Amino acid sequence: MAQSRQRSRTPRNLLIGVLVLFVLYTLAGFLLLPWWLEKSLPEQLDQRMGWQAAVADIRANPFALSVEATGLEAVDSGGEPVVAFERLRLDLNFFQLVRGIVGFEEIQLDEPFIRVDLLEDYGVNFARDWQSANPGEVTEPPAGDDEASEPLPLYFGQIVVNGGEMLFRDFSQQEMAEFRIEPLDLTLNDFATWPREDQGSDYSLMAALGSQTIEWEGDLSVAPFYSRGSLRLSSVGYDTLAHFLAPYLPYDLRGGSVTVSSDYVVQAGDTFYLETTNGEFALEDLAIALDEDSEQARLSAGKLAVDAIRFDLTGREINVGQVSLENLDLALARDENGQIDWLAPLASADGNSDTGDGEAAAESEAPLRWSLAGISLTRSRVLWQDRQPESAAEIALEQLSLSTGTLSHELAEPVSYRVQGTLASGGRLSLDGQVTPSPFTLEAAISGTGVAIAAFQPYVRQAANIEIASGLLGLDGNLDLDGQKDPLTGTFSGTGELTGLNMRLPEASDELVSWQSLRLAPIEYNVYPARLEIGTVTLTEPSVNVVRESDGLHNLERIIRASDNDDSETSGDDAGGEPDFIFRIDQLLLERGEVSYTDRSLEPAFSTTLQALNGSVSGIANVSPQQGDIVVRGLVNGSSELTFDGSLGTLGTDDISTLTVGMKGASLPNLSPYFGRYLGYGVNSGKLDLDVNYEISGSRIEASNLIIMDRLELGQPVVSDQATGAPVKLGLALLRDRKGMIEIDLPISGDLQDPDFSVGNVVMRAFVNLLSKAAASPFSVLGSVAQLAGLSGDQLSEVRFVAGTAELAEGDRVKLDALADALTERPALLLNIRGGVAPQADGLALLRQRLTRQQGGALSETDWAEAREAFFVGERSLPPEALGNLASARGAWLKKEMLEAYDVAADQLFLLDPQRDARADEQGLVAVQFALDAR
Repeated sequence: MAQSRQRSRTPRNLLIGVLVLFVLYTLAGFLLLPWWLEKSLPEQLDQRMGWQAAVADIRANPFALSVEATGLEAVDSGGEPVVAFERLRLDLNFFQLVRGIVGFEEIQLDEPFIRVDLLEDYGVNFARDWQSANPGEVTEPPAGDDEASEPLPLYFGQIVVNGGEMLFRDFSQQEMAEFRIEPLDLTLNDFATWPREDQGSDYSLMAALGSQTIEWEGDLSVAPFYSRGSLRLSSVGYDTLAHFLAPYLPYDLRGGSVTVSSDYVVQAGDTFYLETTNGEFALEDLAIALDEDSEQARLSAGKLAVDAIRFDLTGREINVGQVSLENLDLALARDENGQIDWLAPLASADGNSDTGDGEAAAESEAPLRWSLAGISLTRSRVLWQDRQPESAAEIALEQLSLSTGTLSHELAEPVSYRVQGTLASGGRLSLDGQVTPSPFTLEAAISGTGVAIAAFQPYVRQAANIEIASGLLGLDGNLDLDGQKDPLTGTFSGTGELTGLNMRLPEASDELVSWQSLRLAPIEYNVYPARLEIGTVTLTEPSVNVVRESDGLHNLERIIRASDNDDSETSGDDAGGEPDFIFRIDQLLLERGEVSYTDRSLEPAFSTTLQALNGSVSGIANVSPQQGDIVVRGLVNGSSELTFDGSLGTLGTDDISTLTVGMKGASLPNLSPYFGRYLGYGVNSGKLDLDVNYEISGSRIEASNLIIMDRLELGQPVVSDQATGAPVKLGLALLRDRKGMIEIDLPISGDLQDPDFSVGNVVMRAFVNLLSKAAASPFSVLGSVAQLAGLSGDQLSEVRFVAGTAELAEGDRVKLDALADALTERPALLLNIRGGVAPQADGLALLRQRLTRQQGGALSETDWAEAREAFFVGERSLPPEALGNLASARGAWLKKEMLEAYDVAADQLFLLDPQRDARADEQGLVAVQFALDAR
């Protein structure tokens, strides 16, 4: 009976025990656990983190295996909120617990808040608070076997974060920045920490920072670690980017938003595997300024898009689809010191990177393979501003477009490209071809039309003191460069044309050089060794205006700017070798050219024009052997014929070049200013013919100048301190023949490198010297006539008479013949005849004649000797008029003889007052002098 009653109580006791346990479990779960959690959680946060925390309410359901906490708030030692949430619910999974797995059916966190501070030392506030609350505590790794222990099995059916908020504050930079991510939503389903075949968890994350969002979703496995999913960052603003890129971007980011998305697969095991696919990158409304002080952005872009991005870390391969950039607007500037503004901020970073270890690591890894489907640039603009030239330059390339073919790590593969653009100043440029990066080769079809070269005026002024008013450049050709060997080699072949050119000196209103068109076709240029060959250069309607200013300098001299390094030495490899730069022009064609020359140093100013210049120059080169030809025809002042003929030697050498210049019928009055300066007279009338022959060897010039002046008539006297003091009219009369022609041959020579040498000035001075010499020694000019009779010019200045008579000495009549011919040939020449006597020679002769008549025609030698002695001592004399009559008779005889025997015009002959102390020679012949004058 006792055993029976004991058995009957056992179930009851068990039931009571179970009921007690159930009650205790219920009380502990509903009452004790919440109380303990509410008490210990703030204490633990205070002890472990130094935070002051409070929980509004914690509830537990031991039957549902769930805990729910609400209203948690924690502040750090500074009194700032650090962690908070509205509600946290944890649901354990009973069946997973039975299997020995810590499993949560659901973890749900509503409206959490977390503040993350990045400190100045790049630590975070959580680590700082932990170290402050636990000083000196070091976490030791748990002791155990060498083999890694199995991780604690955990299971999460679902983790949900709703309406979260994260405040991120960055104190690592000069100015603190904060970012509030709200809302922050996270979902993680079916997550386990142990291996499960063909089963993984899925997750999704959604976060926003204003209009900036993060979307992340995919599958996740921990053992082994594996994840597949997609990540998208949308509309990340420039202010966010600027903050995080500030240490690396030396510019001021003022606009733009970035959107990035990609699919990925990542796996960790024996090897780490990462692959991204279907990547896209978009950058919109980019704006970058050089620094914070810049008034406006120097770079802006409408949209940069990159698609089909793929990256394989294991295979070390990157593949990128098309890179498209729209509405790029880039401004670059160079300052007075040659520094480009975009490069200046980077200068401080040069040499700071230590790439030694990186290079060693790179050598040990497999080379990175990469490919780029192409680059597309459309509707863009590049502005170049240059303050280094004397006057600032600004060149804008607009409507710029660029497209390329596929680029890859196979640098030996050619890449096609096409570039087009329009200059804001006028003109369009394009390049089309292919380029090989390594070894470098380039093929380019270059085309340029209507390029206004005035935009490049500041760079022209650096080399020449000249201003380009207008001009359009056109270019069409092919450029090939090859950098496989050093130095770079290559060729250009094509055509070029410059039309509508108009140039003048700065601050001058006069046109200097202009032409309708300059065409070069074909052009063949070799980069190395430098060689330029041009088939035909056609110059149409060129106009050159040469002006000599009042200071004596020509405007062409003002074009050349003074060089800081004036080195006149040749740059050839060695003496007599080929020059560093070789050029050759097969033919230069000149069509309807014009050259105007004005000399303002004269009063009045001189001006002349060479017009209708047509012709050719062939064989222009600086390499021997070379022999070219010159044939040019034109007009002087629209009427006089002008010719240039000659041969052209090798330029820059001592080869001989010859040039013959001919001019017919030029107006001499046009040269009146020069005659006035150097001769002291203007010119009323006359024509000029020239036949000039030049021979040039190196810088030496030898020239003969045949000058023919027809009917030159001088005008009014001109006051000039440079005029010769010689009787110019006499000199001209001596040179002028009876037809009114003056023919002069003036040889000259000199060095063209001598700044004081000028062909025109040398010729004019030679002409003036000839006139002066003719006036000073007029009979020497008549030497050409006298030489025909075997006489010198000086012998024509006198004739000899037999003493005491008007009888011409034997042999002197030939002088009269020559002199009469000269007078007949020169109607403007006047002959002044001055009769003369020699007192002693003529006196003795007249005395003897007188005594002979007195003695009946016979005079003894004794009587003559006595009379002669008496004449010398003054005891005998002639009548006072005897010698004067003889002198006058001689002059009259000469005049009569020239009139009657030689038909010399009477108005060319003049008798002068007789000379009473004429010279007598050893033979007793008395010289009678002539003098020449002009009308």
